Amino acid sequence: MARNRAARPEAKPLRLFVAVDPPPDAVRAVDEALEPWRERFPRGRWVRPENWHVTLKFLGRTWPRLVDSVHEACREAATGIRPFTLSLGSLGVFPRTPRARVLWVGLEDPEGSLAALAKALDASLADDFPPEKRGFTAHLTVARFDPPADFSEASAEFETFQVEVRPFRVSKLLLYQSHLSPRGARYEVLQAFPLGG
Repeated sequence: MARNRAARPEAKPLRLFVAVDPPPDAVRAVDEALEPWRERFPRGRWVRPENWHVTLKFLGRTWPRLVDSVHEACREAATGIRPFTLSLGSLGVFPRTPRARVLWVGLEDPEGSLAALAKALDASLADDFPPEKRGFTAHLTVARFDPPADFSEASAEFETFQVEVRPFRVSKLLLYQSHLSPRGARYEVLQAFPLGG
């Protein structure tokens, strides 16, 4: 055993991400609206509704020594954005319709607050985590496909997809730890950061 702390191997990294969550009534409404899509695309690995969230920053493997600075960065980003309202939008896929690996439900953010929050997180975490190169798309990942699925014939219905639920208020930012297992991922909230300080 090492004699001093500096010489000891570092503890295992944590798998972290930062997100906001839709409220339970929105989750139920999306779940119901997706039922016909599950029947049409049964090969998809459909994400359990309790695991739906809007990821703002995926940190991935994070060494324990960085966790305090991650908390501070999340607090700083949250303080600069006031609570805001989102509504659920249409369907979409990544990376493209003929060979889709991800099916998602979009979010409408008329004030641009969600995108501003993602940008603030990128800036406050930049010392330890590389900024995102891709543009931010606010979404809930609802299914994954491997091999990719062809949504060419169904894509005309993306814009007409509707979720019958009122717009909802976002008032906090959440730091999550992801626990992976053969039974699937389990997400644990490590800390909540109120928006607007």
